Amino acid sequence: MCTNGINTAQFEQMIDQIDDHIKLERRWTHNLGHQAEDAGYQTVGAKLHEAMAALDSVRALLDDAKDALEDDARDASGVTVELV
Repeated sequence: MCTNGINTAQFEQMIDQIDDHIKLERRWTHNLGHQAEDAGYQTVGAKLHEAMAALDSVRALLDDAKDALEDDARDASGVTVELV
């Protein structure tokens, strides 16, 4: 369905794709953080864990964006086009 020129289903899928990518990067960051710590690089490990926490925040914001998309689409006062 398109609302005000936005295909909301496709838009949501695109947000999901970004989330999947960030999820993968978070996993790599987590693994590298542990490898660094295991090798005695405590500062590097700590920085990578900080980056991991930042990626968690990004994922939370993407969830918020999906919720906002639903709310904005529902409240949009423009044209709605549905495939029949």
